Amino acid sequence: MKRRAFLQAGGALSVAFLAGCALPVIPKRPVAGYEDALGWVRHREGRYELLLPRVEMGQNIGTALKQVACEELGIGWDQLTLRLPHTGEMARVRATVGSESVKDFALPLAQACATLREALAAGHTQGERMAEPRPMDQLRAFQPGGRHVGRAAPIEQGPAIVTGAAVYVADVRLPGLLFGRVLRSPVSAERISTLGAMNEAAARAVKGFVALVRDERLRQASSEGVGIVARTPGALDRIEAALEARWLSQGSFDQADVDQLVDVDRHLADGGFKYRVHEDTIDAQGPWDVDLRIDIPLAAHAPIQPRAAVAAFDAEGGLDLWVGSQDVYYQRDVVCKRLGLDENQVRVHGSRVGGAFGGKTICTVELEAAVLAQAVRQPVKLQWTRAQEFRQGFHRPPSSHRIRVRLRDGQLDQWWHAFGSSHILFTNAGLPAWMQRLTDFVTDAGVARGAQLPYRCARKRAEFALNRLPVFTGPWRGLGAGPNGLAMESAIDECARHAGVDPLAFRLRHAEDPRLARVLRAAEAQAGALPPDAPGLRRGRGVACGIYKQLSYVAVVAEVAVDARGQLRVARLVCAHDCGTVINPDQVRAQCEGNLVWGLGMALSDRLAAVDSRIGPGSFAEAPIPSLDQIPPLEVVLVEAGGAPGGAGETAIVATAAAIANAVREATGVRIQRFPIDTGLLAQTTTT
Repeated sequence: MKRRAFLQAGGALSVAFLAGCALPVIPKRPVAGYEDALGWVRHREGRYELLLPRVEMGQNIGTALKQVACEELGIGWDQLTLRLPHTGEMARVRATVGSESVKDFALPLAQACATLREALAAGHTQGERMAEPRPMDQLRAFQPGGRHVGRAAPIEQGPAIVTGAAVYVADVRLPGLLFGRVLRSPVSAERISTLGAMNEAAARAVKGFVALVRDERLRQASSEGVGIVARTPGALDRIEAALEARWLSQGSFDQADVDQLVDVDRHLADGGFKYRVHEDTIDAQGPWDVDLRIDIPLAAHAPIQPRAAVAAFDAEGGLDLWVGSQDVYYQRDVVCKRLGLDENQVRVHGSRVGGAFGGKTICTVELEAAVLAQAVRQPVKLQWTRAQEFRQGFHRPPSSHRIRVRLRDGQLDQWWHAFGSSHILFTNAGLPAWMQRLTDFVTDAGVARGAQLPYRCARKRAEFALNRLPVFTGPWRGLGAGPNGLAMESAIDECARHAGVDPLAFRLRHAEDPRLARVLRAAEAQAGALPPDAPGLRRGRGVACGIYKQLSYVAVVAEVAVDARGQLRVARLVCAHDCGTVINPDQVRAQCEGNLVWGLGMALSDRLAAVDSRIGPGSFAEAPIPSLDQIPPLEVVLVEAGGAPGGAGETAIVATAAAIANAVREATGVRIQRFPIDTGLLAQTTTT
């Protein structure tokens, strides 16, 4: 067995690239193990320190892992200090994605803490130790009735957030700090665009101007970037206005072009479905009991904090980089390659992230800040504007679904789910077209996520087609699980209606997994009776459920009210959630609540439109997220079945939007087929 000192962090792994190689940097995703975890926890003079191996982005994973460590070490909460390390202090860990932090990191951390606890009990306070990792049932952290695990705990960084202390990358202050921005053509970076002309003299005349940077490393895909550096953030706007940059771009597209590329019926006509989720043979001829098309548009991550980075070089050429990224090691890899630096010259400091949801996985603003700091030889802070977040980031791809179903004796008999979409894991924001074509030989698992039918059915077929779009698409909360769940659970609801069976009873009749049935029953019990219609209001209740990554289970009940003008209000959302062993019930409920609000947005507001070869919206006013007055009472029931933790960060998104759509169907008789919901369709309708 490889040994590692349990009082020290392990060394960083090296990554080698050919000088000048045009290949993009590929993220490395090592699996964290017991030996890695030995470098996460330290002890000195009665005090313990935990180096957080995950990025803290609102899921409060630092709190949960501290609970695991304190439980296994048998110490009080205040005896352990949590710290966010830089990349030189511990071995590489994989990006913070996929609701994996508790699922994949709690067990090795508990194993390492058990080794440290026993070493200290034996009087060993320094040196190296070898020990075999032990199974979950032999660890204190996962036994019932613990002091820390399974209970609420003080949120790490909570007081700092409330008091406005510096926890985010935008809060970083350094001596001599300057401020930067990279200007680009407003058109999509999938289209070639270059700077045609600018008024450099006018820009230089603006008070606070420091530098104008033309550097090929500022290119994003096919979009040339021009950097400006100023002494104050406000001066950046004035310099940009004075510069009057005029851009030249090639090609054009609009929303109709995007829609056509994912159109499921076009793919059906062409027979162009390359990827399979279920592969049973289906009789494509003859009538269908349910034939439903569902269209779901582009949607933004919409983090409250636009991405930012701070870069500072020291006198020896070393770089300190402060980032708000889901993968600090990937930032190091990209910056090292693009700037020609060795790993030991770059220290990437992870900060708390103000919203990410898959969108802050690639290197964008981090490289921009490093290039500008290198050019001016002073520290530079660079933060995207809200318009840049919409127009330069990647988004949830649109998807177009057709689901055809045959029933036999009220049971699912043949299920055919075909859909068109664009890439998620193999994002065009990181892969050139030629390299993305190489990925066509394997399934993009992000697009396929959640497309497995969780119900008994004699024959199942699910297949999809992908097209590279003229806008960036990539990982979004839950990847494909949210859109796939919305389409599938809408179709299941129609199947129940066709069979003349209550939608919840229909799901229970077909549920193959007892844990799925358990959350359905728990949601039903919590929901109780539906309030009667009030004068001028039509009320409806809808249910939906799903399994996330075959590990965590959810059922959601939605109640809606629709007035005579078609105005829709979601009156209540009830969620039953099973993610195995729960470390912190308050934080699991918080994750469920966040997913419920995301599902509300999927149903009511999420949409990005392509206009004039770009993403049209540039603000929350043009691409709104749910507002406080739209959020109904949220009720979360945790169904604790024990077993290994399964992840809670994305599960409820698979069912929430569908539950709302199904409630609208119950209230109005209208089956929503294009999202977000157009309330004009609901006016003056009658329940069927």
